[in-house]
Amino acid sequence: MAGLVDELTGALSAVGPYRDPDSAERRTAARAARALVAGGDKTEDADRLFAELGFQARHGIDSATGRECSSYLATGSDRRTWGAVLVDRSATARTVVEVPHPGFDINTEKIGLALHRRLPGSVLLVAGAHRQAAAGAADVAHNNRSLFHSLAVAFAEAGLDEIQLHGFADRNLPSSDVVVSTGAAPTNRLARRIADSLSEQLGLRTCRSWVRRCGQLEGRTNQQGRAAAEAGTVFVHLELNWSIRSDSTIGDRVVAALAERLAED
Repeated sequence: MAGLVDELTGALSAVGPYRDPDSAERRTAARAARALVAGGDKTEDADRLFAELGFQARHGIDSATGRECSSYLATGSDRRTWGAVLVDRSATARTVVEVPHPGFDINTEKIGLALHRRLPGSVLLVAGAHRQAAAGAADVAHNNRSLFHSLAVAFAEAGLDEIQLHGFADRNLPSSDVVVSTGAAPTNRLARRIADSLSEQLGLRTCRSWVRRCGQLEGRTNQQGRAAAEAGTVFVHLELNWSIRSDSTIGDRVVAALAERLAED
């Protein structure tokens, strides 16, 4: 799994290829997500549908967890640089961990994978293009025509909680280490509990967007958050500063705290 994520992010470039899916491809993505969550005899349907979208399926055991897993990696054919979907098959799907800016928000893909591995039954959704590719169209957090968005919405509608990982430079909000928000969606219990854990358990300076302004890091224009607001689903937008993302020891503690809260929800 780690090799797959490294393979995906290693070649990202602001001048790399990207295109939005057409309406038929977005419908196929929604069907693929539903089949993936259903599991069981629907796995073959998920494989077929993802193949139609240019993804290669692999099934096996994650060497880090010893649990059954599946991965779907976009080949990039026809500028379909649509990323990867990883699913832990050992339990019923409950959470989707989203990484919309791999490589750009440095190490969010590594944190996302570590969190996914701590959550049996979770899905990891990673974008497949640099956020500045195709004149910014590949910024999937702000593009509701992207395949990433179609998959995220379908996972949420299937009952999975969403947690989306971002990063910011320390200088952009020097008063805080972490920003917890729900974007355009109403504040939810999961966001509150995550913020409390990061603040009280780890001692991180945590900006709660429902308590005070957190600069430009609140995700209010995030398209997945807007979709969650419309659907009434659970969405958490988490911003981690560079000091956290560059320190594996602190990063591991953050992942452990997040996993504990997500497992309880």
